[in-house]
Amino acid sequence: MSQIRKKKIADSVIFVALSAGAVFMIAPLLWMLSTSVKQKSDVFALPPVWIPNEFDFSKYAEIWTAGPLLSGIQNSLIISLSVTIVGSFTSSLAAFAFAKLRLKNKNALFLLLLSAMMIPYPSLMIPQFSMFAGAGWIDTLLPLIIPPIFGNIVMVFFLRQYLINVPNAVIEAAKIDGTSFFGIFTKIIFPLIKPAIAAQFILWFMAVWNDYLAPIIYLNSPDKLTIQLVIANFNATYAIQTDYPLIMAASIIALLPMLIVFLIFQKQIIESIAISGVKG
Repeated sequence: MSQIRKKKIADSVIFVALSAGAVFMIAPLLWMLSTSVKQKSDVFALPPVWIPNEFDFSKYAEIWTAGPLLSGIQNSLIISLSVTIVGSFTSSLAAFAFAKLRLKNKNALFLLLLSAMMIPYPSLMIPQFSMFAGAGWIDTLLPLIIPPIFGNIVMVFFLRQYLINVPNAVIEAAKIDGTSFFGIFTKIIFPLIKPAIAAQFILWFMAVWNDYLAPIIYLNSPDKLTIQLVIANFNATYAIQTDYPLIMAASIIALLPMLIVFLIFQKQIIESIAISGVKG
């Protein structure tokens, strides 16, 4: 068997395997979308009905009065955008400092920051709750916004490794021209790492948007709940009534911001992967 034929067979097997994996990954999303436009009686029909005979979009109108969905979306957007936008800026500054500035004991400090990742979050929940309760931040969005805006160590690590490949001669030349460190960052470093920041931005946005544990610790009032807590309340309230179309409609609405962010940044994410592959 020729090498070309072997390669075609291998490519066909890989394509079939990836296609099967894609089907398994997208099937739950399609089922959720299908369920959101079904009648309640069709949800448990056997055999399963993927495409209902009659599309019912009434649940998409009902969800806005069934619970504080709009305020949940607003709260999640406030948290996610403020954390990821400000946090990405501070994280990129920290990465620039650790990668390119001449700081005393910067490697030891960086290792200390990395070691903080080994501390499990449950061991910090009670001390953090006590600290934020003493500050009067309970049942506000501040505990979910203030700490992360100072940076994300995972993003700092990723950007630092990315910046190590940037030649020091570029920075030295800018310093000779009289450019300040902040000017070097804004005019040289930031444009270079924009693809990497975009890749980390979307991952961080998704993590903050989907966060359930931290909001349930600090938030109590219905008007302060994030979208994930609202969806959990929908599930607890309407699953008993087997109103799964309502729950799925609310879940689809909660999913839309993440899809929008991905569509906006997909070019930068692909570019980041391509650049990382070339440098690796």
